[in-house]
Amino acid sequence: MNRRNMLKLAALSAVPGTLGSLAARSAFAQAGAVQFACPVPMSGPFAANGKYADLGMKLAIEQYGKVLGQPLAYTTLDTEGKPATAVRRVQEIAQQKNARFFAGGILSSEALAMGKEVQKASGIFITTAGADEITGKDCDAATFRWSVPTYGAIEQTVRPLIQTLPKAKRWYTITPQYVFGDGLLSAAKAIFKEKGIEHVGNSYHSLNEKEFSGYLTNAVAAKPDVLLILNFGSQSSDTLRQAVSFGMKNNCTILMAWASGLEQFESLGADLCEGVYFGAQYWHGIDSPLNRDLVKRANATFKANPNYSLAGSYVCTKILLDGIIKAGTIDPKKVIAALEGMKYDGLTGPEEVRAGDHQVLKNYYLLKGKAKNKMKSADDYADIVSSGQSFLPLEKTGCKMT
Repeated sequence: MNRRNMLKLAALSAVPGTLGSLAARSAFAQAGAVQFACPVPMSGPFAANGKYADLGMKLAIEQYGKVLGQPLAYTTLDTEGKPATAVRRVQEIAQQKNARFFAGGILSSEALAMGKEVQKASGIFITTAGADEITGKDCDAATFRWSVPTYGAIEQTVRPLIQTLPKAKRWYTITPQYVFGDGLLSAAKAIFKEKGIEHVGNSYHSLNEKEFSGYLTNAVAAKPDVLLILNFGSQSSDTLRQAVSFGMKNNCTILMAWASGLEQFESLGADLCEGVYFGAQYWHGIDSPLNRDLVKRANATFKANPNYSLAGSYVCTKILLDGIIKAGTIDPKKVIAALEGMKYDGLTGPEEVRAGDHQVLKNYYLLKGKAKNKMKSADDYADIVSSGQSFLPLEKTGCKMT
C-alpha cells in the first residue's frame, strides 16, 4: 500500500465529526474524555504532512484508549499553515471543548504563535517544528519540542558532509524566507566560516513558491560543489526535481538538510534520490524497541511503514500521555513538571526532555539515497550514513523560561 492509499484508508476508518467553526474533524468523542488536539495544516502546501500527523495522533490515542481511567478524544485542527488561523483554532477548541493537550504545529511560524496561545489557555503544547527560537529566546513553560532544532540539523548534516567531501569548497543555498529557513541558513553559514567554505550564493523564496527554475539557474551559474536545499516538504521535493532536471546531480553533490521522510522518497522515486544526501529527524529503519513497535503498529493499521510526519505526531502524543501517567493527574501544570527531565526509550533510542528549555535530546540522521537495484525492500530508499546529537548548551539557547 502506498502513502496515498494509506491516507484514503485512514479517512475511511476515522470516526466522522462535524466541521463547524473549528474547521476540525473530531474523533472518538466521549463525554468526560481527556481532550487532545492536533493543530496541523490539513490544507495548503503542507497538507500532506498534516494528514500524516493526524494519523500519528490517531494511532497513539487508539493504542492507549484511556489514561488514568478516563477515555481519550482528539480533534484535528486545520491551521492552513497560517499563524493567525492556528491561534484562532487553538482558542476555539480550548474554549469549546476545554482542550489542554496539543501536539502539532509543523511550521515554525505557526508553532511559535500557538505555543504562546496554549500557555494563555493553561495547556501543554509539543511540536516537531524546527526554529531554534521555540526552545530558545521564545521558549515558554507550556511548549515542548521533540524534533531537533535547525542548529542540530545543520550540525549533523553539513558538518559530516564537509568531512566526507573535503574538496567540496563551494556551496550554494536555497532558503525559504521565514524563521525556519533563516535558522538553517544561519547555522550553515557559521560552519562555512569555521571550515573555510566559500558560500557562493543564496536564493530566498516565499512559502508559496512552486517554481524554482530561476533560483536554480543562479545556482548553476555559481558552479557550486554542493547545492544545499534548506526548504521543506513539497517545496524541497520540487526544488530537488528541478535541480536534477537541470543536471545538477551530475555536476555537484546535493544535500537536503531537512527531508520530510518516507513519503518524500516515495514521491520522488529511487532514481531521483540516488546519491543525494538527506537530513532526517526519523527513519523507519532505526533499530530501537519503540520504533520497531511503531513500525509493527503502522503496518497492522495502515499496511505501510511510518514516515516522519506520522512518527513525530505519534511520539509527541505518546510523550504527553506518558507525562499524564507519570504525574498521576491531567492537571497541565503537574504534567509539565513530570515531563521536565523525563528520560524514556524513544523512537531514536534513549531520549530525554531537557528541563531548562523543554527540548527533547535525540539523534538526527544523515541519509544517502540508494540505487534502485540496491534496495532490499520497497521502502529501502536510503542508508543511514551517520547520526548524532548536537544541541546548544542551555546557557547559549537564549531560553528564559516563563
